[in-house]
Amino acid sequence: MSITSSMPVLRGRGATVLSAVRGGLVLERPGGQVMIPFRAIARVHVEAREVTVELSAPAGAEPSVHRIEEVSAAAAAAFADAVNVLLPAPVEDVDGSALVEVRTFTRTWLQRFRRTLGRVLLGCLGGVLALSVTNAVAGDGPTTVTGALFVAALGALAVVGIGLGAVCVVPWLHETRRRRYGVTVIAEQADGQGTYRYTDGSGTVRAFSHPSPAPSLQACYDPRDPSDVLVLQDRSSRLIDIALGSCFLLAGLGGIAAVVGLVAMTILGRPLLQP
Repeated sequence: MSITSSMPVLRGRGATVLSAVRGGLVLERPGGQVMIPFRAIARVHVEAREVTVELSAPAGAEPSVHRIEEVSAAAAAAFADAVNVLLPAPVEDVDGSALVEVRTFTRTWLQRFRRTLGRVLLGCLGGVLALSVTNAVAGDGPTTVTGALFVAALGALAVVGIGLGAVCVVPWLHETRRRRYGVTVIAEQADGQGTYRYTDGSGTVRAFSHPSPAPSLQACYDPRDPSDVLVLQDRSSRLIDIALGSCFLLAGLGGIAAVVGLVAMTILGRPLLQP
């Protein structure tokens, strides 16, 4: 059995977990993970039920630290003693924070947008259903059911068109804004295909997943939240998305306008479909 596998796993406040793996420590928090190699650590010390992982730093610089609170006091003491024994001899002028890797599992802007868009489209479909029922109730004659079904079908197609248009156009607008206000870096492939690393302005190494075989790619992160990274696409490849997206949006909005007009005509007693 290896030394790291016999170390206690520290569980602290806010679902924070500190554990040892081959070559270093892993600090897990909701939505993220910090990989701390042993060579980046100056020492681990315990104060009551708080464990502090102090990173190495150049002479005169304030060392970076990572903490976990409200852990078992006995487990914390055993963990600190075991880790300190494994630490290599300190090397002068080594910035341990540059060796730390941060992996973020929180939703990026694009993921949040898709989630929000799905909810909006479901709401629109509910509105179309309500308009269809209204058309059926307000109609009169043998074409009432046909008119309601026509409203429902046209409205559903319009919602699909709006969704497709938004998926094409909105990310392009977001990427355009990110190019203007974000920080563009080169992300290098690491740990096999699909995982990339980049270094943000503070020197923190961050990792993200992207389905690409390329050894490197351009990524742009939000300076207010360096974990929110966007892989930039070739602008020429966006032209088709913009053209198709604009057509889908116009068709979808036109379809919604037509549905509202049809229902309004039915309510006013002048349905489009008459017996």
